[in-house]
Amino acid sequence: MAKDGVNRAADIRLKSPDETSDLLLDLKREQLNLRFQRATGQQENTSQMRKTRRDVARVKTIMAERVRAAAKV
Repeated sequence: MAKDGVNRAADIRLKSPDETSDLLLDLKREQLNLRFQRATGQQENTSQMRKTRRDVARVKTIMAERVRAAAKV
């Protein structure tokens, strides 16, 4: 994982499918926590929502690539 907390695609591709699923679950939890923080007015870093949302999309994209690659074999 990058030092700024953003997951890079190359780092995610190195993970096993189980690790990738765990990462997606963690990101979804983080996204939920950030939504609650925003709703209660406690959110300090507003850009974290965007970063987390993009990380979720990045992980889902890589998971879909793996499914498509497995289907071709």
